Amino acid sequence: MPFVEKEKYELPSKCRLRPENDMFREQEQHKIHFDVNEWRCGFCKKSFRAEKFIDQHFANRHSNLLDNSQGRCLADLCGALHCDLTMEFKKPKSKCNAAAAARNRHLCESLADSCFPVNQGHSASRLHEFFLRQFCDAHTCNGASKPFPKGGRKQTNRFYLALCILTMLLLPVFYLIVFLHQREMKKGDQVFKRIGKTVHKKKPS
Repeated sequence: MPFVEKEKYELPSKCRLRPENDMFREQEQHKIHFDVNEWRCGFCKKSFRAEKFIDQHFANRHSNLLDNSQGRCLADLCGALHCDLTMEFKKPKSKCNAAAAARNRHLCESLADSCFPVNQGHSASRLHEFFLRQFCDAHTCNGASKPFPKGGRKQTNRFYLALCILTMLLLPVFYLIVFLHQREMKKGDQVFKRIGKTVHKKKPS
């Protein structure tokens, strides 16, 4: 998590967001992504066309490598962390379920308390507040808060920045084309005038 790394903060051992507490950690570390359509198993070197197929392969061939000591999957936290907003294929919007929102908010706040205890110093306190604002406040049906209020629109901002740069680069080219076109038009008019003068001179008196 970038905001944790920025603070140089170490997550407590009991925090469920620690990679070490993910039961699929060993498998995830052995997913080798070579290209868009090429995944390879780090255990047996078999190749796959999509991530879902290598996940099926792990379940069928390497299930013995799962760490069941904790029995915790990070995907169980998706409701609290708004994973649906970052998925490539988003689910269609449905009516807000107040009970589900309350459950997710409670889970989110418990994550904030266990991962960033406010009594563990300034960094933990700042991250606790940041986590609540980024993830937990949006678990409500009144629509007052949105997930990821800080940094959630970076992709859009980058798009507009790229568009502005592209426009600035293309404007001189456009004006150059207009200038050259007008110059060619003037040259053409001068040629026609010369031809007209020549014709008039050749006419008998």
